[in-house]
Amino acid sequence: MKSYLIAGASALLLVATAITAPAQVKPTDPQIAHIAYSAGVIDIETAKLALSKSTNDQVKEFAQSMVDDHQAVNEQALALVEKLGVTPEDNATSQALVTAADAKRAELGKLDGSAFDTAYVANEVAYHKQVNEALEALLIPSAQDAELKALLETGLKLFQGHQQHAEHVAAELK
Repeated sequence: MKSYLIAGASALLLVATAITAPAQVKPTDPQIAHIAYSAGVIDIETAKLALSKSTNDQVKEFAQSMVDDHQAVNEQALALVEKLGVTPEDNATSQALVTAADAKRAELGKLDGSAFDTAYVANEVAYHKQVNEALEALLIPSAQDAELKALLETGLKLFQGHQQHAEHVAAELK
């Protein structure tokens, strides 16, 4: 239980810092597109780590759903930016997300068995909570293009489901 709380707090701190620190200036649509896409790639990479390390069927099923869902949303996002003629713009928020995620994956990579499963799922709960909050409070309100805003809103509904799924798996691992 203690490792679950530490892992959750650690993940929340990393993601909160990554999303909120550089996001004090309202991002542009190209920056929003890059942030959203980066957040998806991060979760895909972390889920692939879980698929390679976990032996828990619930954790593996959850991780596979993260890969499938985030790849699908990222494909929609790429199609939309191509349609709109928008080039996603790297920015401080995207960079901070990637840096925090790399550190978290390195930390997770050192764990095995139930310690890995617990830390991975705690990270997923915290990560989705923070990303969902950023979507609601910053990214969706800042989006200027109606189609981008609609895609972000659809993503938010899906990712809120991810958070609930992760919370359910976390409760089962206790």
